[in-house]
Amino acid sequence: MELYKKPPTIMELADKWWTEERLKKILGDKKYTITPKSAPQLLRLLGLLNADASLSPDNLKKFIQINHMFNLLETHFTDLVSRHKTVHILDVGCGKSYLTFLLAWCFKEKWKVPAKIVGVDTNQKIIKSCIEKAEKLGYNDFLSFECASMNTYNWPYENRPNAVVALHACDTATDMALAFAIKEKTDFIAVAPCCQAELARKWKEIEGEHPLNPVFHTPQIRRETAAHLTDSLRMILTRASGYEVTATEFVPSTHTPKNRLLTCVRRGNYLESAKKEYLSMKDYLGGKSIMLEDLLNKN
Repeated sequence: MELYKKPPTIMELADKWWTEERLKKILGDKKYTITPKSAPQLLRLLGLLNADASLSPDNLKKFIQINHMFNLLETHFTDLVSRHKTVHILDVGCGKSYLTFLLAWCFKEKWKVPAKIVGVDTNQKIIKSCIEKAEKLGYNDFLSFECASMNTYNWPYENRPNAVVALHACDTATDMALAFAIKEKTDFIAVAPCCQAELARKWKEIEGEHPLNPVFHTPQIRRETAAHLTDSLRMILTRASGYEVTATEFVPSTHTPKNRLLTCVRRGNYLESAKKEYLSMKDYLGGKSIMLEDLLNKN
């Protein structure tokens, strides 16, 4: 009688498939923490590795993108690890939570320090999927997900969040994430804004003489200009709240126009010169506020 042979695990398949030559082909000279060799179970659950542990061309692009994003943020998180016994992180508009899971893997497998990580999104189906993945990985003791809007969200821990990330939170959802983080005095904030439409809508309503009327009343130019200036106003307001803010292109613009990453490190509580700069710029742009200003002005 032939004995039943257990099928190989994804870790065994990955160990066999990912030779040094194959790894070199996809990584080149890049130094990635998360690789098909180091984290095959994670990458499989995220839908990036095939059943045989190989990586398709489409998934390779996503694999490179999330690793590149992680590399841009890693030093900020290792700094938090060095300063806090337990690092508390909130991912706003987490979606499929690629970055959230990468962070969870690093805290457990690489840094080996305690963390409390929460992903929030308004899509119930996606949140359910993320909860299931966390359970399969055995991360559900420190990684949780909640279906909620930032309008009503309550942080579940006594300790404030040490980091808030919001990658491609659409339109004013980025403002909500920034306002929440600033009010919580979060140490580190990272946002990658997208679909910045609020200011463009307000510009469309401006009537009368204004030096920027050619911009205000030309739809395509209005949308593109408003997107850039919305992020500029966000940067200035965040600086006014005591943060050092840096803008970085994290994906080449030939791939996607949604490629701006704002990283914010808390240095103090208030910067008067930045607030004056914001008010001056706002006045020049027609006097229209953005949601971040409105949220920060609320008691």
